[in-house]
Amino acid sequence: MIPAQIFNQINDKCTEGLALALASNDDGAVMELQWCNKAFTKITGYEASEAVGQRGTILIGQDLEQGVHLYIIEKLMNWENFSTKALNNRKNGEVYWQRMSWAHLSDPETGNRWWLCSIIELEDERAEPAKDAMKEAAISDQESFERVFKKVHRLEKENARLHKLAKSVAKDANEDALTGLSNRRHFEVELKTWIENLKKHQTEFAVLYIDLDRFKFVNDTLGHDAGDRLLVSVADMLRELTSKSDLVARLGGDEFVILKPLAKSALNISSLADEIVQRMQAPFTCEGKSTACSASVGVAIAKTNMEDPDQIVADADAALYHAKSQGKGRWSFFTEEMHANAIATKKLASDLLLACERREFVPYFQPLIDAQTGRIACAEMLVRWAHPTKGILAPAAFLDTAANMGILKRVDEIIFDSLNGALFHLDESGVDLPRVAVNVSAARLADPTFIHDIKSSGIDPQRLTVEILESVYLDRMGDVVRWTIDELDELGVTIALDDFGTGHASVRGLLEIRPSILKIDRHFIQPIVADAAARPLVASIVGIGKSLGMRVVAEGVESEEHARLVSEMGCDYLQGFYFGKPMSEDDLRDRLIETGGKFWTRRPLELDDDLKRGMGRAV
Repeated sequence: MIPAQIFNQINDKCTEGLALALASNDDGAVMELQWCNKAFTKITGYEASEAVGQRGTILIGQDLEQGVHLYIIEKLMNWENFSTKALNNRKNGEVYWQRMSWAHLSDPETGNRWWLCSIIELEDERAEPAKDAMKEAAISDQESFERVFKKVHRLEKENARLHKLAKSVAKDANEDALTGLSNRRHFEVELKTWIENLKKHQTEFAVLYIDLDRFKFVNDTLGHDAGDRLLVSVADMLRELTSKSDLVARLGGDEFVILKPLAKSALNISSLADEIVQRMQAPFTCEGKSTACSASVGVAIAKTNMEDPDQIVADADAALYHAKSQGKGRWSFFTEEMHANAIATKKLASDLLLACERREFVPYFQPLIDAQTGRIACAEMLVRWAHPTKGILAPAAFLDTAANMGILKRVDEIIFDSLNGALFHLDESGVDLPRVAVNVSAARLADPTFIHDIKSSGIDPQRLTVEILESVYLDRMGDVVRWTIDELDELGVTIALDDFGTGHASVRGLLEIRPSILKIDRHFIQPIVADAAARPLVASIVGIGKSLGMRVVAEGVESEEHARLVSEMGCDYLQGFYFGKPMSEDDLRDRLIETGGKFWTRRPLELDDDLKRGMGRAV
């Protein structure tokens, strides 16, 4: 291992200018400088603080010959190691001779691609042409003519080569390197032209937005080479189904788009969408291995009477989202209803940002009752939005949009802060609320800052229960989630697994997490009063929890019969509308004062034969 002191001396004393740039995987000519040594700053005139974070284009001076510039772009785009010798400019515009070399590097762990750039300042070579001129004056006129002729011929060839190179560079700038279709850059330029023609000449057109439904699965199971082959085959299929007047582009990843002129009816558009979906139903085979990879298509029509034609691609994307939400492997037209939903979503997103600024999210509480004593043992905290005009909104009205916007962390921070304040007020009022429970998604558990948010909230961890949702995904979340759960346990936070039995929480997840509390989903609890056949299943789930040393919560308790049945089955805690709907901090305080914390008196229940048999099997 090289000592740090030795490495630092190399950085200080190396006279060759060195820089490292992180390159785009799609285009080697697109890069961002990440590091440079002292010699680099001395030669180029750019301080490290000025160069790092900049594009590699800062190394191209105004006096660098165009031919050399095009040559550099060509080599970079093709990921070729190369070297050039030319006049270039320092940061201050000063001209100097340099030798610039580029070497391609790659990181096998991350797959990132890098460039190592080396710059050496050369001796001033401007005197050389004068020496050549003196020699030329001494040779014969015939020799001079031949040299001039050869030089002109050489320049013509070089000019032709550069012209060909310029065309190649222009082509590469417009084409997707893998499929040969138009790339995103070219598509966006062409789209503007199509929209201008729509406004000026009423040439209506359709946009078909295509997304492969299981592309990640293909990459994960067959490898990235197979994924690339699939993308190429999809591109070939789209070329086959479209005409020369259409524009077909790959926007990146597994997303494609088609611009197609509108005929007298939209029938040819729907036929094309249907054909794409049908073709993609066929299995994809690579090196003897076969898999399915369907496609979903969103279609939008750009018409002359549109208020905002620039929105047409977003409309097609909305139609694609609708097709996927309906089960994938299908296509959908953009409708006025989708338009209204899109407007509503934009308005909701704007309101949510304001709500974060104004701290409009408030905690509501639903009691959990000890099945033995009937006293409150905990209160599940549920987020509500105190909307200034619409009143109190439940999570279903805004939580999905907040997640898509990436602001759930901000909502959590507001709620945790409010929750700490609510607990302080309840304690000041003299009422007894032993614990509070909060719902946390698996995605939030995968956020390394979650533990910090809990610690900084000021809430006593011994008084907090974290209810994990979507635990079916926990096995794929990796070490971060495992670390988070271990940290919560070390802090003294109680772990509960919510909605067990619905498919959102697996038995495997139950064994992996080993929560202290298991919550049975309301859909299992609600039918047990009217349907005796439903009771043995609930008893079995209780038996699973008890066998693993867990306390069990019955959700969805809506009547006295519910409460008595599940308590006799062995449930430790009861939760449901029978004991109270989610309520504000003030309403919870009043209810606790009114009841003294006791919500229910347990009465014995004579179990029927079906229930006894079910409980026997559970044990």
